[in-house]
Amino acid sequence: MSAAVGSPFPAVAVAQHRRRGRAAAVQVRSSAMAAATPILDDLRLRCATPLPLLRHVADAMAADMRAGLAVDGAGELKMIPSYVYSLPTGDETGLFYALDLGGTNFRVLRVQLGGKDRRVIDSESEQVSIPKEIMHGTTEELFNFIAARLSNFVAKEGGNFRLQKGRKREIGFTFSFPVKQTSIDSGILIKWTKGFAVSGTAGRDVVACLNAAMERQGLDMLVSALVNDTVGTLAGAHYWDEDVMVAVILGTGTNACYIEKNDFIPKLLHLGPVTGNTIINTEWGAFSDGLPLTEFDRDMDAESINPGEQIFEKTISGMYLGEIVRRVLAKMAQEHDLFGHSFADKLAQPFVLRTPHLCAMQQDRSNDLGEVELILRDVIGVKESSLAERRAIVDVSDCIVKRGGRLAGAGIAGILQKMESDSNGQVLGRRTAVAMDGGLYENYPQYRSYMTEAMVELFGPQDSEHVVVEHTKDGSGIGAALLAAANSKYAAQSST
Repeated sequence: MSAAVGSPFPAVAVAQHRRRGRAAAVQVRSSAMAAATPILDDLRLRCATPLPLLRHVADAMAADMRAGLAVDGAGELKMIPSYVYSLPTGDETGLFYALDLGGTNFRVLRVQLGGKDRRVIDSESEQVSIPKEIMHGTTEELFNFIAARLSNFVAKEGGNFRLQKGRKREIGFTFSFPVKQTSIDSGILIKWTKGFAVSGTAGRDVVACLNAAMERQGLDMLVSALVNDTVGTLAGAHYWDEDVMVAVILGTGTNACYIEKNDFIPKLLHLGPVTGNTIINTEWGAFSDGLPLTEFDRDMDAESINPGEQIFEKTISGMYLGEIVRRVLAKMAQEHDLFGHSFADKLAQPFVLRTPHLCAMQQDRSNDLGEVELILRDVIGVKESSLAERRAIVDVSDCIVKRGGRLAGAGIAGILQKMESDSNGQVLGRRTAVAMDGGLYENYPQYRSYMTEAMVELFGPQDSEHVVVEHTKDGSGIGAALLAAANSKYAAQSST
C-alpha cells in the first residue's frame, strides 16, 4: 500500500517505507563491512610480530649497535658517544641549573643538592614558549631569547637555593636536536628539526652560541654538560637507582641510550686508553632491519619529509601510529564504502587522526562504543557509523599499536642482550632497570602491555623478572642539572 494522499493509513505506510530504507542501508553497510574485512585480515597478517620475528629484530638491533660502535656509518644506528664519563652518585652538593631545549617550549630548572643524606633539597622550574618568529629567526635571536629568560629565572633565585662561595653558577644543557658531540661540554649542530629553521647555527658549537648569549646578558654562568633528553633521563634515573642501565623515550618521537664500557667502543680507541663507562646515544629511530611493514607504512614514509629514514620511529612512536590507522581507514572507505557512500573529507587529511584518539577508542568499554562514535564524528567527520564498523576501527588501531609496542619491547631486548653478551651474563642475571619517559608509554596502557609482553617472551620468565621498567616523568631536565653537578668544573674542590 502506498502512502499517497487519500490513503486510509498514511502514517503506517510512511513508517514501513522508512523501516525498509533503514534495512536497505544496514544491508548496504553490512556488505561494505564484509568487503572491507580482507583489508583488516591482511593488516593483521602483515603487522604480526611472532616470537621468531621479535628475536630477529632484537638480534639485528644488537648487531647494528656493534657496527655503529666500531665505525661511524657502518650501521643504521649512529651510536653517538655522550662523553659522559661521570654519572651522578648522590655525593653532589650545591646549586645547579638546567636548560631543556627540545621543541616549541623550553624549560629552565634549578636544583639544590645536599649530598647522600639530603639528596635534592629543593628544585624549581619554569616553562617558556618560543615564538614562531624566533624559531625561524637567526642564531643570535634564538639564543638571546633563551638567555634573557634564563637570566630572569636566575634573578628570582632565593629561599633554599644558595651558590657556594667562589663559584660560578653551572648549567646542564639538554639539547634534543642532531649534534656531533666533541666533548661533555661542546657539540656541533648538524641540522635543526621539529619545526625550527634558525639560520646560521648548523656547523656551529651550540654551547658556544649559548655562552655568547649569556655573556651578552651579563649572566655569569658555565655550561658543564651538553646532553640530549634520553641521556638526561638516564642520568636522572640513575641518581635515584644505580641499577638503571638503559633509558628510552617513547613519546611523539623515540630514542634510547645505555651505559657502555669504553673497552667496547672501537671507534674511540684513537683517543687513547679510556677506562670506565660512558653513555651511548643509539639514535635507534633509524633502525629498520626486519621490521614488518605494510603498504600504509611505505606510503606514509614516501610522503614524509625524510623518506627512507627513521623507519623504526615511524613504526613505534606516537607521532605516526594515528596516521597509519587513518590510511587504513581511508582505503576501507574509498574502496569498500566503509561508513556509507559519502567519503568523509577529513579522512583524507594527513595526521588528522592522532595517537591520543586511538588510545581513547581502545579505552572505550561501552556496549555501543559511544566514544569511538564521537571520535569518528568529531575528528574525521563520519556522521553515522554502525557498531560493526566501530569494532573494526578498534581492531585496526589494535593491530598498529600492538605491532608498535611489541617492536619497542624487542628493541629494548636487543640493547640488553648486547650488554648481557659483553658482560658475560652480568646484566640479566641481576636486577637491571630501564628508565622510561614519554607520553606514549605513560598514557597508553595497551601499548605498555604489548611492550612488556614482548620482553617477557624474549627473555623468558626467569630473566624477565630481573628487568624492571621505571617510569621517569620529565627526567631529562633534572638529569641535565645532575650531570652538570657530576661534571662540575669545581669537582676537585671541597664543598663549603
